[in-house]
Parts: sequence; C-alpha cells; structure tokens
Amino acid sequence: MPTDARCLVETDESSPTVRLTGVLDRSEVEAVRDALLARLWRHPGVLLVDLSGVRIPDPVARDALDEVCRAVDDWPAARLLLDPHGPPPDAPPEPLDAELPPVAEAAREARVLVTGGCARWGLPELTEPACIAVTEMVNNVVAHAVTPMTLRLAPRGGALHVAVRDHSTGRPTYGGPAPVDSVGGRGLLLIDTVARRWGSTALPDGKVVWCVLYAEDEAAYRN
Repeated sequence: MPTDARCLVETDESSPTVRLTGVLDRSEVEAVRDALLARLWRHPGVLLVDLSGVRIPDPVARDALDEVCRAVDDWPAARLLLDPHGPPPDAPPEPLDAELPPVAEAAREARVLVTGGCARWGLPELTEPACIAVTEMVNNVVAHAVTPMTLRLAPRGGALHVAVRDHSTGRPTYGGPAPVDSVGGRGLLLIDTVARRWGSTALPDGKVVWCVLYAEDEAAYRN
C-alpha cells in the first residue's frame, strides 16, 4: 500500500504486521495515518507497525504516529503497537459487526446486536445504556451522513467499546446541553451521559464515531 515515493506502507492483508520503509516526514504523515487507520478498521485486532526500515528525522512525524495509537485505543477490538519487541500481545475478543443501511429501522437492528453482545460477554448491566448510545449513533448517521454504516462492538475488561463507521467526512460536535425548548439536538448529550468517553476519528473516506461504557459506572449509578 504505497503512500508516497519517500515513505511506503508495506502490508500483507493476512499478516498482523505493517512495515514502514523510507523516510517519514510531516508532509507524509497524513497519508501514512490514513493507511494505518483504514487497515486496522478492515482487520480489527492487534496491528504491529515495524519501524525498523523507516527513518523519522522530524519529531513531529513521530508524535503523529503516537497520536494514531491514541486515536484507535478506544475502538472495539483494536490495538496499534509501534516498533514492538518480544511476542505479540494476546488478541482482543472477536468483535461483533453489522452492516446497516441508513434507514430508521437500522437503530432497532443495532439494539439487537448490542443486547446479544452484552449477554454473550457477561455485561447485562450495560445493555440499557449501550442501547441508548448506539441508537443515537445510528440515528445520527441516518439523519446526517445518510450513508451505509458498520456497527462494531467488543468488550475489554469491564467495559464495552462501541463504534459506528460511516462514509461522511462531517464530524459530530457537542455544544453542551440543548435548550429545554429546542427540538432535537440531544443525541450527543445522551451519549455523553451514558458513556465514560466518546469521540470520532476521521478516515480517508468517512469517520468512526465511538464510545466506551463501563459496567462499574452503571453499578455506581444504580446504587
């Protein structure tokens, strides 16, 4: 997967390792970032990035690679490791995925997947808040992006990681609580209320909107 004549991203779709070769400077960081993010979304799990064949003279470029690692840290079933040494870490649990059209019925299908996932992974207390979050995430795609979407969820420890990937470059913005007399505009507020963290990651042809819900938060709320 070449990104530029000076820095190449060498990848085998069947391998968990990607190799950077050549020289990476700040002018090429965006292309490399896009290649890594797209690869990790297509193949969730652990992605190892071998830096032994690349020279990075600009510290800004290296900082940008570290930012890519942070950007995917809350994606479901995703870890990106730069220049790893030793044996690779254990793979995260297999995620659940669903391809959904941008129609009103998609939210119901999303809730079915979330309910099944929470039952499978022993997180029943997260069923209700996760269904609230995923309903808003899917409805935002239906109302604003109007593109096909992929829903993905996976557990990590006592948390549930949920993400919706669409094909619109518009990023969600949260301006705080909506006025009581407003119509709509409360979707992100609901996500912000039930999830400990949420955000979005730009992709070359769209974005991933994600959130993380913790069982311990829900238990504390109920008590």
